[in-house]
Amino acid sequence: MSKTIDYYFPPQSPWTYLGHARFAAIAAAAGATVRVRPVDMGSIFPVSGGLPLGKRAPQRQAYRLVELERFSKHLGIPLHPKPKFFPVAGDDAARLIIAVDLNDGCEAAMRMCAAVFAAVWAQERNIGDPKVLEALVAECGLPAKRADQAQSQAVQEQYEAYTQEAIDIQVFGAPSYVIDGEIFWGQDRLDFVERALRAGPAG
Repeated sequence: MSKTIDYYFPPQSPWTYLGHARFAAIAAAAGATVRVRPVDMGSIFPVSGGLPLGKRAPQRQAYRLVELERFSKHLGIPLHPKPKFFPVAGDDAARLIIAVDLNDGCEAAMRMCAAVFAAVWAQERNIGDPKVLEALVAECGLPAKRADQAQSQAVQEQYEAYTQEAIDIQVFGAPSYVIDGEIFWGQDRLDFVERALRAGPAG
C-alpha cells in the first residue's frame, strides 16, 4: 500500500527549493502520493516560536547565507543567496499553486512549485508580481485562467485551511514532510523521508 506525504511549505522558501527536485524523485520512486500544502509561515511562526528572517539575530542570518551556499554547491542547484526580490510575499504564489492543484492535479502543482521556487532563487524574478505569476503559468503549459482562479474565495479558504492544518499538527518550519503523522523538517532530512517510505505500514 502506497504512502501519502503531506508537503508543507511557503513558496518563497529557499530550503524547499533546494529539496524539491529530490523530494519529487523520492516520492515518485516510492510510488507515494504527495499532497501539496502551501502555507503562510507568517501565521505559523507566532504559534511555533519562530521568527521572520529579518528579526533573527545577525549571526543566525549570516550563517543561513553560508548554509545556502554550501547546499547549493553540494546539490549542484543554482541559487542566489540574496536574490533581487527577497524578502517577497508568497501568498499569491501559494494560492496559484493551490489553484493548479485543484484544477490540474498534483503533478502539475509540483511543476508549478518548481517554477515558482526557481523564479525566486535561480532567476531572480518577483513572485509578488501578478505578471510574473501569469508568465509562470504559461511556462508550465497551464491555462491562463489559473491566475484568475487563484484569487477565488475557495482557494483562499483552502490556503487558510492548510495553514491551520499545519499549526494543528505542530509544523513549525519549511519544508516539512509529514508521513503517517510523523514530521520530517528540512530538505536535509530527505534521507529519513526515503527510509520512512521504504518502511512497512505503521503499527
